[in-house]
Amino acid sequence: MPSDAHARPGIDLARLIDRLPKVELHVHLEGTLEPELAFRLAARNGVALPVGSVNEMRAAYDFADLQSFLDIYYAACSVLVTREDFRELTRAYMARAHADRVRHVEPFFDPQTHTDRGIAIGDIVVGILDGLADGERDYGITSGLILSFLRHLPAEAAEATLSAAEPWLDRIVAVGLDSSEVGFPPEPFAGVFARARALGLRAVAHAGEEGEAALVARTLDCLGVSRIDHGVRAADDPAVMRRLADSGITVTACPLSNLRLRVIPSMERSTIRTLMEAGVAVTINSDDPAYFGGYIGDNYRRIAAALSLTAGDLRRVAANAINGSFATAGRKRELLAELEVAAAGTA
Repeated sequence: MPSDAHARPGIDLARLIDRLPKVELHVHLEGTLEPELAFRLAARNGVALPVGSVNEMRAAYDFADLQSFLDIYYAACSVLVTREDFRELTRAYMARAHADRVRHVEPFFDPQTHTDRGIAIGDIVVGILDGLADGERDYGITSGLILSFLRHLPAEAAEATLSAAEPWLDRIVAVGLDSSEVGFPPEPFAGVFARARALGLRAVAHAGEEGEAALVARTLDCLGVSRIDHGVRAADDPAVMRRLADSGITVTACPLSNLRLRVIPSMERSTIRTLMEAGVAVTINSDDPAYFGGYIGDNYRRIAAALSLTAGDLRRVAANAINGSFATAGRKRELLAELEVAAAGTA
């Protein structure tokens, strides 16, 4: 396979990637906080950051593992204080997503990261919802918001967060589970996930990023999820891959994240092709793009080059994201029609 450092998709594939109507199913809004915006908000809110400049912050993005990333990620989140901060963060992401031809997005947000600092959950949720509405008005990007629980905190804290969010649950499509994977199993969260599903929410969860393939199966067993976020370690176990494929579970892979957090040693070693060949509905996403060196278009381009993906592979990935989304049936039909037009335009 071509070297990830030098290879580029052929011109037709490059045009196809640019034209594809993309659906992003795995992006953390807090992870779209670019250093420039972080410093602007820090100055506005009188918050001291642990680094002294934008360049210092970017230089700190040489992560050894997931936890080393989370340490700086949570520190940067301290600049998000007001409702307008959350709106501005979301608007900035939507503008950047529009540049990559994202047509629908289902972003995560971590309310506990902010409520534990004394930020009112209403300011968080309403600020984000306002930013998403701005993005739909300005760019035509539809959305569905996902409330994520932090797995390194007790399940009781997740229960309290779900209760606090109840006034806005009609504008939230799902719950998720993220943060440190190793040492924080999914089973304690079975109750809060069951309650969320009873309230009409869908469910997704991070699994199989740093954790083994068995963790993917356990997450399916106890949380009732319809998507597995990351999921790349599922490729280590053919039985888990068969289960994902047979049950139609969407896997929201994030290639640049896997590379920067050393889940994989190189893009060529990504398990995405293995999962696709096993019939798993894989999608391509950006995770925390401000930290990992690229937004969704960058992830498409890098993985296409590294794995020599074909136009058919890319169309399939884009269709998986549309079909695996929580968009309405009508919106999915619109997006699938856009996909056909985009594919025909690069034939």
